[in-house]
Amino acid sequence: MIIKYSPAARKKLAQMKKTMGSDKVGIIVNSISDLKFNPLKCPSVERMLGISSRYYFLHIEHNYIFYRIEQECIFITDIYNEKEDFMWKMFGIKLRTDESIDYWGE
Repeated sequence: MIIKYSPAARKKLAQMKKTMGSDKVGIIVNSISDLKFNPLKCPSVERMLGISSRYYFLHIEHNYIFYRIEQECIFITDIYNEKEDFMWKMFGIKLRTDESIDYWGE
């Protein structure tokens, strides 16, 4: 299988390289590359979060890497830092209340 990255995922990796450094991004890219040998090793979004979805996710270096398995390809859709609200950004599911957002100013 080959690994393909969405433009959004490529952009985030480039940003991460600037802020985290090449070594940390290298760890992430190597972990993604290992998916070629066992793409089902990571949990599915459906199984872990109960959301009907074709996505799987890999958690590495404080980041969630979302991917889906296509015919002969693993497609890396997006990458989120664990501080980001990926549930809202990917699935439109709001887990935080307006009160907590107002309180924390986020």
